[in-house]
Amino acid sequence: MNEQPGTTRPSNVKTDWPALLKDNSRRGGQAGSVARAPSHSRWQTRVGSSIRSAPVLGDRVLYVLAVGGTLHAIDIQSGRPKWKFEASAQAHSTPSLWKDRVLFGCDDGKVYAVDCDSGTKVWEAAAEAEVWTSPVIRNGVVFFGSADARLYAVEAETGSRRWTQECGGRIYSTPFADEKQVHFGCGDGNVYSLDAASGKILWRTATGNGIDSSPAVAAETVLIGSEDFFFYALDATTGAVRWKYETGLGIASSPAVSSDTAIIGSKDGYLYALEIQTGRLRWKVQAGEFVTAPPVVGEGMVCIQAGGLLAVDGASGNVVWRAALGGAVQSAPVLAGDAIYVVSLDGEVYALE
Repeated sequence: MNEQPGTTRPSNVKTDWPALLKDNSRRGGQAGSVARAPSHSRWQTRVGSSIRSAPVLGDRVLYVLAVGGTLHAIDIQSGRPKWKFEASAQAHSTPSLWKDRVLFGCDDGKVYAVDCDSGTKVWEAAAEAEVWTSPVIRNGVVFFGSADARLYAVEAETGSRRWTQECGGRIYSTPFADEKQVHFGCGDGNVYSLDAASGKILWRTATGNGIDSSPAVAAETVLIGSEDFFFYALDATTGAVRWKYETGLGIASSPAVSSDTAIIGSKDGYLYALEIQTGRLRWKVQAGEFVTAPPVVGEGMVCIQAGGLLAVDGASGNVVWRAALGGAVQSAPVLAGDAIYVVSLDGEVYALE
């Protein structure tokens, strides 16, 4: 059975959100997630430092990593802190949950595994430059990229290294790991696919500029954006370009997959819904001045943070509601149960109902 983050603890599929875009599948939320317009705040708290990564949620605790390098564990009912863990440098990584641990990357070149109950460090794994990617856990192995141009695989239990693979540029793209392959974008403009067991490069496909977008994989297709303005659909086995779609500016946003549709934001300010098989545009809508955050999906709605929080109808792209909160342009909301959890660039954390 494939391990997903957070599956060894009792969990509620409607409330737990253990990784970037909810889980390893990058489906971005889906059914059971609230997407109606929020009417009030259940609570609001300030963590004292800007937040540029997305929060994650498990066992009724929200984990928020501030740029200052402090990981905060917050009770979702009261908004009160349970504990905090301070790393030795700034941090921009979205955390991931696995078993009773929360993992995150840090600008000191390390990935930390912290105990969810006590907030104490379990292990650390070192790279040679900052780690901005979110750690991805698959079958007991943690995959992460670094600005040292390497992708790393370490044991989830101990942090001991399995392998590293050097690529041609910094890696800020969070990898997508399946049973046999690990896919990610690179600062050298290539999309890479590595053998998950050995780290051997299986294929690489060039785009026209660097890649910070994190891929999704659906229908044996790797879906990823590039700073060359294009959104790419690549054959997952060979890397061949199936189609590409040009937007108005570079793409740092990561796609969410909903049924047979890929949804992606662009720095041109638009949110695009594209048919996965053909690349045909289903709809586009202006979400803000620019979009770098990934979209998330819940109850037929697509939510995106672009200045404030915006929800559009997943079928038509029509705007359903807007909520004017802080400019959390590089984060993503958590849609869980009866609440939406949002973080902002000014360090505020909101629970909206």
